[in-house]
Amino acid sequence: MSLKRKFRISIYVQLVFWVSVILALFIIGVLAAIQNREARFIYEEKRNRGLLMVRYIAGMNARHFALWELESIDENIAGLIRDDLAYVIFYDRSGRPVVASDSIIGNTEIINQTRCAGEVPPDAVFYQNINLTDGQQSCEVMQIEIPIYVAGSDIKWGSVKIGLKLDDVKQRINQSRLTLFGFGFLALLLAIVGINLLVKRVTRPIQNLLEGTRRISRGDFSYHIPLISSDEIGALTKSFNLMTEELNVAREQMQEANKKLVQAEKLASIGKLSATIAHEIRNPLTSVKLNIQKLADNDLLDEIEKEHLSIAQEGIDQIEKFIKELLSFTRISVLQTDYFEMDQIIGESLKVLLPSLAEKHVQVRKNYQQGLPPALVDGDKLRQVFLNILRNAYEAVDESGEIEVSLFFMSEGDRSFFEIRICDTGSGIPEKDWENIFEPFFTTKGSGAGLGLANARRIVEQHGGTIKVVRKEGRGSCFLIRIPCETQEKEKDL
Repeated sequence: MSLKRKFRISIYVQLVFWVSVILALFIIGVLAAIQNREARFIYEEKRNRGLLMVRYIAGMNARHFALWELESIDENIAGLIRDDLAYVIFYDRSGRPVVASDSIIGNTEIINQTRCAGEVPPDAVFYQNINLTDGQQSCEVMQIEIPIYVAGSDIKWGSVKIGLKLDDVKQRINQSRLTLFGFGFLALLLAIVGINLLVKRVTRPIQNLLEGTRRISRGDFSYHIPLISSDEIGALTKSFNLMTEELNVAREQMQEANKKLVQAEKLASIGKLSATIAHEIRNPLTSVKLNIQKLADNDLLDEIEKEHLSIAQEGIDQIEKFIKELLSFTRISVLQTDYFEMDQIIGESLKVLLPSLAEKHVQVRKNYQQGLPPALVDGDKLRQVFLNILRNAYEAVDESGEIEVSLFFMSEGDRSFFEIRICDTGSGIPEKDWENIFEPFFTTKGSGAGLGLANARRIVEQHGGTIKVVRKEGRGSCFLIRIPCETQEKEKDL
C-alpha cells in the first residue's frame, strides 16, 4: 500500500515566486540590453579614437612619406608607441611594408597583412580585430588602416595601419557589467521586498476569508473578518461579514423557532394529557370529595376518624389544585389588555403576600422610576406572573431575608419596554438550571407541579416580552422581566 503525500503550496508563495521570476527575467533582459548598448558605445568610442589617431599619424608623416624620408617616419612613430597603441606600420602603394614600429618587429604575419593594396578611395577605413601574441602574453587588438593621399594629388602614396590594444575596453565593459549587476541585484532585492508586501496585502484578506469559511463550516457564525482595504477585496470582506451576520441571525431565528415548536409540541401533549385527566379524574374526584364532606359532618365519628377524613380532604384539594394549574397552563387564552400602571400591578401582587412576608420578617425594597407611563397589558395575567415569582422568592429566603423589586422604563433603538427585576437573598438557583426552570414540570422544590414559572413565561411571551434569570452580586437569584411598552405607538394612533 503506497501513501501519496500531497504538498500544498500557498497562493502567497506562488505569487511571490512567479512574480519574482518574471521580474528577474525582465531585469536580466533590460540589463543585457543596456550592457550590449554600453559595450557597443565603448567599442564605437574606441574606433573613433583610433580613427582620429591613425589620421593624425598619416597627416603628420604624409610629407615625409612623399619625400620617402623613412627614417623621419620611424623616429616619429617611435615616440607614439605607448599606452594602448601597440604598433604602427606604413605600406607603399603596392602594399609592401616600409616602416614598422619596433614593437611589432618579428611578427611577419601582421606586418605583411594589408587591406589597402591596390586602388582604394581616399575616405576608405578598414577595421579588424585580431589576437596579438607577444611571447606568453596575448591580447586583443583593433587594427585600423587608411590610405595615404598627399594634398593636391589623386594618387595613393601608400597606407598606414595601427593596432590599438582593447584591454581598457574590456576593463570598462567589465566595470560596466559589474555596476549594472549591482544595480540589478539591488533593484531585484527591493522589488522582491515590495512584491512580498504587496502579495501579503493581497493574500491576507484571502487568508482571512479562508479562516472565516473554516469557522462557518464548524458552526461559528460570530467570526468577523477585519476590514483592511477599500478595494474589491474590501467589498468582498464586507459581503462576507454581512453574510455571516445574516446566517447567524437566521440560525438564531431557526433555533428560536425550533424551541417554540418543541414548546408547542410539549403543550399539545400536555393538553391532551390534561383533557384526559380532567375527564377521567375530576368528576370521580368531585364525588369522593362530597362524600368525604358528608362523612366529616357526621357527629357519630370520633376525633381520630375526623382527622383522617381531614387529611384525605387536604389530599383531594392538592389534586384539584394540580389539575387546575395544569388546565390553566394548557388552556389557550386571549389577553384582555387595557392601560394599567405597572407599579400598581406589582403592588397588588405584593399585597397578597404581605401577611406571609410579615410573619417571616422578610423586608421588601422597592426601587421604582418616577413618572412611568401606563402600560397596555393584561393586568390580571401579569399579576399572576409577579405573584408566582414573589412567592418563589419568599419561599427561597431565610428568616429576616430581603426581596428587592425594581421597575424602570428603558429604550433600545426604536423599542421601549418596562424592565422589572425581582431579586432575593435566598439560596439561589444553580446556573445550569436557569433555562430549565421555565420548562413544564421542572422544579427544584420539594413540592409543586413545576408549572408556575412555565405559565409565567407563556404569559410574558404573549405580551411580546422576555423573562430570564440573570446574575446578581452576592447570594440569591434575580429574575429579569421585560414587557414592551406600546403606549407611545397607541397614543400616536389615537
